[in-house]
Amino acid sequence: MVFKKMLSAFGVGGPSVDTVLTNPNTRPGLTLDGQVNLVGGDSPAAIEQVVIGLVTRVEVEGHDTEYAGTMEFHRMAVSGPLQLAPKQQLSIPFQLPVPWETPITDVYGQRLHGMTMGLRTELAVARAVDKSDLDQVAVHPLPVHERILEAFQRLGFRFKHADLERGHIRGVQQTLPFYQEIEFFASPQYASTIREVELTFVTSQRGVDVILECDKRGGFLSAGHDAFGRYQVSHADVDQVDWAQVVDGWLRETTSRYGSLRSQGFGPGHGHGHGRGHGMGGMVAGAALGVAGGMIAGEMIEDAFEGDFGGDFGGE
Repeated sequence: MVFKKMLSAFGVGGPSVDTVLTNPNTRPGLTLDGQVNLVGGDSPAAIEQVVIGLVTRVEVEGHDTEYAGTMEFHRMAVSGPLQLAPKQQLSIPFQLPVPWETPITDVYGQRLHGMTMGLRTELAVARAVDKSDLDQVAVHPLPVHERILEAFQRLGFRFKHADLERGHIRGVQQTLPFYQEIEFFASPQYASTIREVELTFVTSQRGVDVILECDKRGGFLSAGHDAFGRYQVSHADVDQVDWAQVVDGWLRETTSRYGSLRSQGFGPGHGHGHGRGHGMGGMVAGAALGVAGGMIAGEMIEDAFEGDFGGDFGGE
């Protein structure tokens, strides 16, 4: 029996966990509902806790390097300590609130190229290897996000890529340790002034901070640079305005300024980013966190997505 006990300690013949989502589709500010199904192993098991958490892939910029890591950014215990008898089946229902700032992964049923999102279930078993399960999640835009994304499309912008950047945007109330950048190629009507636009939503219960970073073309006597604009919209505005007109106004206003954020209400000394090398440049507090200040132990789930979804997750 010693061999059997050893196997059990390594998870063979131990309890198993499988999470089933009622619906893997959600939106910021809503919930993900489902149940965690536990099945006892060959021998009784003392479960310390069952935790679920949202995980995604985040880009981290160091001094000279950039790398992506998988980060858990929101977690909740669905059960405290419990005893699981051999072969016992147990279902634990849950409702996980989805943070308002959760990045959007899907628009019109299409996965945004570059985005990943999963719900990880962690079963902590006393004196044994933790068991886990990973389920794909799709986060759809709220109505106000949808109207703004639609407006970019109506203005002829083409979606390029989306990713998550580690860091905080200055002057914006942000609760998560990263922000999403949705990149577009400029449409012909803006092509003389703009190469690309990066759009960031920082969402709360009240509304959305919309941050634009325009990669401006250089003129005959001037170098190209990035220009920033920040705008606030309320969820209640959604059907009150012509969004294409509003977004066009934002773009014209943003590109008519120079790259300095001082003229844009970001306060003195906040610097300004030049070139793509540093994302939002001076806007990001501590953009050069590097490895040391990057993913904190426990937040990283190395290769969590490898082999769990086949190779199709995030459209890579």
